[in-house]
Amino acid sequence: MNPRHARAALIAFVVVGVVDLVSLAVGHDTGHTLAKPLLMPLLAAHAYLRGGPGLLVGALLCGWGGDVLLLLDAEPAFLAGMASFAAGHVCYLLLFGRRAGAGEAAPRTRVDRRTAAAYALALVATVTLLWPGLPAGLRVPVAAYSLLLTAMAYRATRLGPVAAAGGALFMLSDTLIATGVADWPQLPRPDLWIMLTYLAAQSLLVRGVLADRQDPAADRTVTSGSAPAPP
Repeated sequence: MNPRHARAALIAFVVVGVVDLVSLAVGHDTGHTLAKPLLMPLLAAHAYLRGGPGLLVGALLCGWGGDVLLLLDAEPAFLAGMASFAAGHVCYLLLFGRRAGAGEAAPRTRVDRRTAAAYALALVATVTLLWPGLPAGLRVPVAAYSLLLTAMAYRATRLGPVAAAGGALFMLSDTLIATGVADWPQLPRPDLWIMLTYLAAQSLLVRGVLADRQDPAADRTVTSGSAPAPP
């Protein structure tokens, strides 16, 4: 671990993130094109220098691949970018599953079942509503990706409210992308809201994972309803 270098990487990530968001807000495409590819490598460097697990770094670098590919305005690049993000979600799922396996097996509670049902309902509703507007060649890939994304977001709740918020925001960000592909009416500057929720999502997931690793014995599960063990 190198706290000073980790802090520098985080500051650089925040600065580049602000540049990217401001560029999107004012319609400066060149600023966005230059800033976006730098974001996930900087966040990955921060996670690595903080002693983050390899799966976390891998998830962020898969996100970087997706970021770069989505800069290209072509359907093959969109599919490749979605595949890269999907690989990142697999990394997150493996990471969250490893964390769950390291602790005591807690019984599923009513709150946990309700959380699972809420995510399942969100998945079904989103895919059902988007399906008619999606290009035929993207319907099945988007549905499969949405299933993987929802599973990741649900599993993130096991690490606590910070990671849970990150997973939920990731779902929101990608849903905003999908509504654009399906030709739904969009908010002004839709790319701004997509990037804002995406950057917040990845940042919160990193924060949640790093906090969990610093205190692996703590029970941060927000769905179990159990209190943390006393020190």
